[in-house]
Amino acid sequence: MKTTLQTRRQFLRTSMLGAAATWTLPVFLEKTFFALDAMAADALTQTVTGKDGTILVVLQMAGGNDGLNMVVPYADDTYHRARPRLGFAADKILKIDNYLGLNPKLTGSKALFDEGHVAIVQGVGYPNPNRSHFRSTEIWQTASDADRNISDGWLGRYFDNCCAGADPTVGVAIGEETPQAFAAKTRTGVTFSRPEQFRWRTSEPNNGRMSAEEMFFRQLNESGASEESAITAADGASIGAIPGKAKSDLSTMDFLQRTALDAQLSSDKILAIARKYKSTVPYPQSRLAASLNIIARMIAGGLPTRVYYASQGGFDTHASQLNTHERLMGEYNDAVTAFVADLKQQGNFERVLLMTFSEFGRRVAENANGGTDHGAAAPMFVLGGAVKPGLFGKYPSLVDLDHGDLKFNTDFRSVYGTVLDRWLKAPSEKVLGRKFPALAIV
Repeated sequence: MKTTLQTRRQFLRTSMLGAAATWTLPVFLEKTFFALDAMAADALTQTVTGKDGTILVVLQMAGGNDGLNMVVPYADDTYHRARPRLGFAADKILKIDNYLGLNPKLTGSKALFDEGHVAIVQGVGYPNPNRSHFRSTEIWQTASDADRNISDGWLGRYFDNCCAGADPTVGVAIGEETPQAFAAKTRTGVTFSRPEQFRWRTSEPNNGRMSAEEMFFRQLNESGASEESAITAADGASIGAIPGKAKSDLSTMDFLQRTALDAQLSSDKILAIARKYKSTVPYPQSRLAASLNIIARMIAGGLPTRVYYASQGGFDTHASQLNTHERLMGEYNDAVTAFVADLKQQGNFERVLLMTFSEFGRRVAENANGGTDHGAAAPMFVLGGAVKPGLFGKYPSLVDLDHGDLKFNTDFRSVYGTVLDRWLKAPSEKVLGRKFPALAIV
């Protein structure tokens, strides 16, 4: 009995799975992980996990990111005529070539591009685009055709087909709701959110003060939260993170909250993750930076996760877009720059691929309110230490439009399929339902 207890303590102290899973999961699952870990310790070969394999980080830009002001065709006169107030002058742009450049706020992204760590896929979309936030988000998260409704997410199908028997933390989403991309026949994946949604119980005496666990997560998860909420409410950026439709009546978040509240599980184990790695890289004060900071800590700690998912909201810029979009570009740039520096410090940059997406772009012409309305095609960024850099696809014409919107030339499922086949080493045809042309991004 003493040996078993000592072994269990050693497992909880040294195993990231024990640290991550047992703070939210029932005791019977904790025991299962303990048994699996003990078996794995004696195994000659262990399955590929986030501890020794490639990792995908998906970043959703919720609300419809204005791709024209992210990757800017500064040398095109049509751009400047269509956007007399929102267009950037050529001398403000971070130039990539004699036609395109990046938003002035994307200084860190431009540096990464110049270093050979960023692939920009141009004109990404899908046939018969839908301009509803919720339906288009659903299409992107399920990888379905525009005229089909399916419930399983594209990452959920990856989990079902390629991760059988993996622990639940094979997929981790940072947010308050599980994204539909994670919806699977066999529920897989864990969603982390703010600590005040849980009742914390710690073994450390705090004499009435806030526990170390809660203090850590408040600092990490709520940095800049109230300021960001106030800005978002004032500038008309109405869309935050859009999870899409949930497949089950009981979401992963509901399950975790219910488990934590019923069992009042000790949070010592999640604190062990926080203490296991302390980066010297300073992260900026924003929700996105906090999310990427948590992901970096999970990666450094060895959490066996293949896919992380984070969101940046506020991109529905129908009015007063200039300041709003500039702020969002700055937050994206600063958060991702810190994240990359952190991964480099860890020695994990070569193992991580970050992919951005938004449910649609914006229209070419600005509107009367100093904003842009729902559009169609937009760029995607794919970055990492092993990415094949450059511009991929063709920048859409600004004059040959689809009812005022850019026409796509690269199906977003080509990006997904390439990431599945070449990065996650998964059969994209089985996950996506058919084969899409590959891109030379990895």
